[in-house]
Amino acid sequence: MNTPVEPLSAASLILLRDSVDGLEVFMIQRHRDLRFAPGATVFPGGRLDAEDSELPWRELSLPLTDDMPQRMAAIREAFEECGLLLAGGAVDSALLDGLRTVSGGTFLDRLLAVGLEPDVAALVPFARWLTPESVWRRYDTLFFLAKAPARQTAVVDGVEAVAGFWGTPRAILAEAEAERLSLVFATRMNLLRLAGCRTVRHAMEEAARFHPLTPILPRPADTPEGPALCIPDGLGYPLTRVPLELARLG
Repeated sequence: MNTPVEPLSAASLILLRDSVDGLEVFMIQRHRDLRFAPGATVFPGGRLDAEDSELPWRELSLPLTDDMPQRMAAIREAFEECGLLLAGGAVDSALLDGLRTVSGGTFLDRLLAVGLEPDVAALVPFARWLTPESVWRRYDTLFFLAKAPARQTAVVDGVEAVAGFWGTPRAILAEAEAERLSLVFATRMNLLRLAGCRTVRHAMEEAARFHPLTPILPRPADTPEGPALCIPDGLGYPLTRVPLELARLG
């Protein structure tokens, strides 16, 4: 039996907003040429960079938490992939355009240079998922919720993300059911959980019910209905088993 690959630390940002249709989330479509989850519809996010763990936190006015590197990675990845920035301070379109084109230094360096700090306190831990042990590239991902920044328009990078859109969790799940988009397992399950939330506030309250987070490692199992991928009960998910042929792993 092969030894499972050690998971890489990662973070994902589930951006939320209220709409006339109810709670909406922001999704991106990954480029079809990427090696991991090509073409999948996901929340913005990615693996931690070295800079996320090596920043001079104590020199800043940011609240210190054990998950600070993941919070920073979630904010950085969201900005890199879809141009939406969670930051304290005045953020206008000209400033965002400038930050999207500037290079050199760390992400935090670029923010500080224009008088901004990442709004790490706006992130609410929602879930921690580990890629199943059978997958060739694995991640240990912290998912955070955050209210989408006001008066900002998403601009996808065209490299990792080729499209971005807002939708209700139910509508996105329906599109996946109709095979008009593809969801990896953790994304599908988090959308199922959020589908029961009416507003941003409701989603935040749902997240607060399950602290500290329990790591979720999906495992295959034989069930009366056939092979399935299963997660533990009692973690807020309305469904804890998905037929294996429907559970895209990455």
